Amino acid sequence: MSRYKICVYAICKNEEQFVDRWMDSMSEADLVVVTDTGSTDKTAEKLISRGAAVYSEEIDPWRFDEARNRSLDHVPEDVDICVCTDLDEIFEKGWRRCIEKAWQKGTTMGKYLYNWSLKPDGTPAVQFRYFKCHARHGYRWLHPVHECLGYVGTEPQRVVFIPGMVLNHHPDPNKSRSSYLPLLEMAVKEEPSDDRMTYYLGREYMYRGRWQDCINTMLRYLSLPTAVWREERCASMRWTAASFFSLSQVSEAYRWYYRAIGEAPWMRDAYVEFARMAYRLGDWPTVFCMTEEALKIRERSPVYVNAAYSWDYTPDDLCSIACFQLGMYERSLEHAKAALAFSPEDQRLKNNLSLIEKKLKDTSPEHEKSPG
Repeated sequence: MSRYKICVYAICKNEEQFVDRWMDSMSEADLVVVTDTGSTDKTAEKLISRGAAVYSEEIDPWRFDEARNRSLDHVPEDVDICVCTDLDEIFEKGWRRCIEKAWQKGTTMGKYLYNWSLKPDGTPAVQFRYFKCHARHGYRWLHPVHECLGYVGTEPQRVVFIPGMVLNHHPDPNKSRSSYLPLLEMAVKEEPSDDRMTYYLGREYMYRGRWQDCINTMLRYLSLPTAVWREERCASMRWTAASFFSLSQVSEAYRWYYRAIGEAPWMRDAYVEFARMAYRLGDWPTVFCMTEEALKIRERSPVYVNAAYSWDYTPDDLCSIACFQLGMYERSLEHAKAALAFSPEDQRLKNNLSLIEKKLKDTSPEHEKSPG
């Protein structure tokens, strides 16, 4: 018999196509509670037919923290552990057993692996630790968007990592994120000193191609006394560098990539992004140096987002091309083979390998052709 009563809760709107897959995945819970915020399709009906308790709520003006708090309020008081998910997310089987093994008396929150995006073969692309498993009492959702759980309990907060618990995200590519920017601007207006919201606002400006707004916002983020998480500071410097490059301010882009590396030298992302920029500029020594350093890092960060391109064929591919351009053909071949091992059917990688092998056999100038 289970030691704990576990409830999955969620918010939804017009996600009929995900209901069966999601309910199958959440079936390890004792109960499933969903707050529908205005579906016009058959989402609510399908959820009810599959055994979920569904509540209808109008959230006006819309904000994610209010919607999630309404959903949490519908969870029965006698529940021990709450797990918040979205309908486009699926747990790998056995997740409940993992919770029960890791959860101890006094635990208030459990963190677990979240694959925000997956490669075509189903392996993780962007992966980080998630936090939406928590005790029924002592938490409230905060912030209009990119919402997080704030602890309001009276006992000390105790957070554990739950080995083996993995949530995979399968997003609808047609889903709009148009509300994110105004909600983030609202969040920063509400709490100007909140480093997390300021960071997300700067990143959103970058996504929208508002380069100077991104730079200005990230500089303000870096000046906040609470902005001390080095991995996130590194990310803010990476987005600043990318924005300067998009504004054709190349020397500033170089400077900010170097700063990003100095902030979190144990993460691959700044090295690889720097190398990608240098590739576009034909700066082969920098491409070589940055990829060589990136490849020395063997473990992904356990506490921050890991970009997919830092852990696929990209570092070896860029290093191979740089080595070729610098006349280091044996090393170019080594990295080309490593890149192809990640993606054996990639025709460009196959072509590059053939060109390098040919170069090693035939060094006459008239036969030279650069991979790219």
